[in-house]
Amino acid sequence: MAGKIQVGYLVSYDYELLKNSIPTIYSEADNVFLAIDSNRKTWKGQDIEIKDDFFKWIKDFDTQNKIVIFEEEFYISGFTAMECEIRERKMLAHKMGIGNWLIQLDSDEYFYDFSKFVSFLKRKNSLLVNPENKIVQICGFKINLYKYVDEGVLFVDKLDKFMIATNYPNYKIGRHAKCRSIYTDSVALHDCLSRSREDLVQKIENWGHNEEINKSEFMQKWDSVSNSNYKQFQGFFYLDPMHWKSLEFMKGNSLKELLDNFKSSNKIHIGKFFLIRKNFGQWFKFLTKKKIKADS
Repeated sequence: MAGKIQVGYLVSYDYELLKNSIPTIYSEADNVFLAIDSNRKTWKGQDIEIKDDFFKWIKDFDTQNKIVIFEEEFYISGFTAMECEIRERKMLAHKMGIGNWLIQLDSDEYFYDFSKFVSFLKRKNSLLVNPENKIVQICGFKINLYKYVDEGVLFVDKLDKFMIATNYPNYKIGRHAKCRSIYTDSVALHDCLSRSREDLVQKIENWGHNEEINKSEFMQKWDSVSNSNYKQFQGFFYLDPMHWKSLEFMKGNSLKELLDNFKSSNKIHIGKFFLIRKNFGQWFKFLTKKKIKADS
């Protein structure tokens, strides 16, 4: 049946974070797909281990039989990490089924109000008819966590665009389909760089952007920043540093406490006028592109 809410994850070295992420979307999803390399390889070709107790957790948690394990060879020798990522995302999307809403999340992304996002998608179901002729990506915003420190976390003091769903998997860079974006006021917490040093180094060496990062320079700054000196630093993004100009501190000794504290702050408010402006800009941009293409 078309029009389903299909959620997919690319499962790799940080699979344990799925225990935080899946519960935020499970009740509203029709199916949850877990794409796992059958040879237990990262996109860089490094070996990973996914312990049996994780699959036991999946079995115990999946009380509604929604979770589908999708195992294939996703690492291809000779491909860059980004090429492997795009290939896997497209394979996963086709497994999820064209004609449905194709939502792809990372293990370290935790939704605030997935039910509201699903309601928005269902109002747009007309976009699922012949989707290859009207490709869109549905976007929200995410709060990027930088580093856990005493009594809380340092996070990036700006909301980033968050590509969540598409009606057709025309991925070009990661989840980016290079098509018209439709913005919603949905927000997720992104456990991006806030992990142990060992786990962060593993992530940087194996994700799709691995060849674009100055690893030693990035890690030197990450090591130096603390809750007592973070205001003395600027430029924290792993590609163009000033894209994340500054950090702020949020108190919380658990994920639940952090989520509650972010919810009660003004850090996740998306203004109605801001959304109207963003969506009008996208509509006009792609209307102009269509006109130029028709006239050429």
